[in-house]
Amino acid sequence: MKVIEIAFVSYPVTDLKRARAFYEETLGLEVSTVFGNEDRGWVEYDIEAGTLAISNMIPEWKPSEDGAVAGLEVEDFDSAIDDLRKAGVEIKIGPFETQVCRMATIVDPDRNMIIIHKRKQ
Repeated sequence: MKVIEIAFVSYPVTDLKRARAFYEETLGLEVSTVFGNEDRGWVEYDIEAGTLAISNMIPEWKPSEDGAVAGLEVEDFDSAIDDLRKAGVEIKIGPFETQVCRMATIVDPDRNMIIIHKRKQ
């Protein structure tokens, strides 16, 4: 077997309407696909070649801040962090800088972690 790309990253959520408000209004993502309805569904956001999905369709799949983490590359790191702080989003880790990037970890309304990331040029 040869894996050729990451198809998608998905987070379980408890309240799809609340989660969509966070991902669409706070993070500014645009919906590409919706399965189900506004109460129980699967929502995808295409970001360049990747896809980030949220869903509450599988009752056994529970949110966890100890689960996987999606890293979202932003155009302007300082502006993104400022916007998130103004929106009252919890910054769990950082911001901090490495040799190759700047990043901070935030949490969504279900406490799933998301990395806000900016590669150094």
